[in-house]
Amino acid sequence: MRMILLSAASFAALATAANAEVTAAVASPGTIETVVVTASPLSQDAEGTASIVGKVDRKDILQSGGGNLADALETIPGVTGSSFASGASRPIIRGFDSNRVRLMEDGIGAFDVSDVGPDHGVPIDPLSAQSIEVVRGAATLRYGSQAIGGVVNAINNRVPLTLPDSAFGEISGVYGSNAGLGQVAVSGDAALGDFAFHLDGFHRNAGNYDTPDGRQDNSFFHGNGFSLGSSYFFGDRSHVGLALVQYDAKYGIPSDSTYILMRQTKLLGRSSFDMGTDTFGALNIDAGYANYSHEEKNPDGSVNTTFKNRELDVRAEQMVGAIGPFLASAIGFQAQHREYQALGEDSSYLFPANTTSFAGFLFTEAPLADSLRLQLGGRIEHVRVTGTPASDAYTIRKFIPLSGAASLIYDATEALRLGLTFSSAARAPAQTELFARGGHDGPGTFETGDPRLKTERANSLEGTARIDLGRFSFEGSLWSSWFDNYVYGSLSGRMCDDDGVCGAGGDLKELNYVQSGAHFRGLEGKGSYRLFDIGSGSLTATMQGDYVRATLNGGGNVPRIPPYRIGGSLGWGSKNIDVGFLTLYAGKQNDFGRTDTPTPSYIELNAHISWRPLPGFEISLAGHNLTDDVQRNAASFNKDDIELPGRDIRLVLRQSL
Repeated sequence: MRMILLSAASFAALATAANAEVTAAVASPGTIETVVVTASPLSQDAEGTASIVGKVDRKDILQSGGGNLADALETIPGVTGSSFASGASRPIIRGFDSNRVRLMEDGIGAFDVSDVGPDHGVPIDPLSAQSIEVVRGAATLRYGSQAIGGVVNAINNRVPLTLPDSAFGEISGVYGSNAGLGQVAVSGDAALGDFAFHLDGFHRNAGNYDTPDGRQDNSFFHGNGFSLGSSYFFGDRSHVGLALVQYDAKYGIPSDSTYILMRQTKLLGRSSFDMGTDTFGALNIDAGYANYSHEEKNPDGSVNTTFKNRELDVRAEQMVGAIGPFLASAIGFQAQHREYQALGEDSSYLFPANTTSFAGFLFTEAPLADSLRLQLGGRIEHVRVTGTPASDAYTIRKFIPLSGAASLIYDATEALRLGLTFSSAARAPAQTELFARGGHDGPGTFETGDPRLKTERANSLEGTARIDLGRFSFEGSLWSSWFDNYVYGSLSGRMCDDDGVCGAGGDLKELNYVQSGAHFRGLEGKGSYRLFDIGSGSLTATMQGDYVRATLNGGGNVPRIPPYRIGGSLGWGSKNIDVGFLTLYAGKQNDFGRTDTPTPSYIELNAHISWRPLPGFEISLAGHNLTDDVQRNAASFNKDDIELPGRDIRLVLRQSL
């Protein structure tokens, strides 16, 4: 297997992601076009698919100031975070988390162990991203069966996809009053002949944060990282490229006394080969290989457990022109291999486990009428998972998840576009769900997997509407997902000791992975109205909201589901000055899972002002939770033990070079 990994890592030097998954071409020095690049291989138009795509840009990322992807996405309808720690908050989409949300960097996997425990962070810092996209619906089938809930893609151009006309870059700095946050980030792109070069780096330092009720102990975060990448361009539209990425972080677990020391080294390869015919367009290839590890340490520096993960992902996609009724298509193949192990005190939580999968996928589009389009997607996988469950019998499980989706996009008028998507997506149970067998101090659980788990299937129906009347715009979704064999961690209400003796004391919550039918349904939407214009500026009012309800067949609620949220904002935007505020109300969560507790409501008030006195230079003040309201996240595993940060004021400086 080592030879396979070394060979594949070498292949990564020539591999890359599809052009449709990449940040857009550089329009001018220091400027990147605003397009959506993850949702479809056939179009970079945000309205090119039936499902709504969420996106945050560079300015939003800097003002959020958080050390994880979930913080940067907190204002997108339908998206929340697990909020376990400052360095460990995984995005949650429509109530789906962990193994149902695929996290990527420029279309390539995150290669971490955040799916193994909620205390484990994601080694993609938002400071390294130019934008972050959230994709739901049929397009997720192109990225894997672990994307039933959606895809989060951080776009950063670490492997350059265009040859810039001139060198450009950016330097930014942020100071936050809460936790004494200090962070700096730099990036640059340049060309030399037919070679393009990219570099970026960041450093972030934050102490324990304050809550309305006092200091939250052991909530610090320190992180840094860098990347170096280059691409060679040849022919009319072909290139090969490679990037080296390093990420290091140290962060505390606020519901415990331990802290985590994380490191990851990653190779990203991205290539595109112009086939030069009308039938066959670009052949795009992705590859990534990463060596990840983290140590869970006590306050005295001694190591409890070391988690290690080596992972490979290779993905090829051939663009195909018009064939019969189909206007354009993309046909692809993906291979993934993962080797996981743990050493030390908590190593019995999950013995070494390997996962290997091979998949083929298809995405195609056909016009049915002048104003009606059909999009079809499909994926078939072969998944092999090996590990040792609590029975101590080495086990091999094989699954063949088969998924498909069909979408209709109807342009009712020039101002109204409607979408309808039906999908049936299957997912193989993950290694933790199958083979967990012991205590895990981070979340404070004693977990037991079930090696007999069956393939999970979600049958979903989603309707969307987009309205653009010039001064008024709206986009929203109404959706429902019916699950067969839904896998979830069920808390029994008993406490266990480190040896797994439950019911007679102990400080670990008993958690068993089980299957049940489940029904998720909800809605989300966002509408904006431009109130008036004065000179180069305009005043815009926005309303947004989201709602998720999730129940188990036979009665009861799916645990750890976010509450409904509703809010609004008012903002002034002009050439030199932006001013705005957002008020978001998170409702009380009374529909909680067995052994869970209700979560009170809260109000979040955020505001910002930005000034651009010189070309390329911007200075901003951003305030978060300005009312200093007590906030607890109903979707967080440790929400009864920790509060979210209180009032925070951030100073942001950004200079384009």
